Amino acid sequence: RDIDVHFHTPSEVKAAVTGNGRADKAQVTEMVTRILALQQKPTPADAADALALAICHCWRAPMIARMAEAEAMAAEQRRKYQA
Repeated sequence: RDIDVHFHTPSEVKAAVTGNGRADKAQVTEMVTRILALQQKPTPADAADALALAICHCWRAPMIARMAEAEAMAAEQRRKYQA
């Protein structure tokens, strides 16, 4: 299967959602609740982490795609230069 896999560090996810890469679980949960306009905090706590990861990826996906395009173009230029 051709499924992309992406990695986001915990501090990257926390920074994306709260603005602070060292935020605690309560801060992440609070911001996920606000961002998604939820009536209640997600439970269990791991659900908030999963939602925070999804939010982070949605916000960063366009940048990741642009970086992949730039890397492909750079590789092509290197191949042309070496030929």
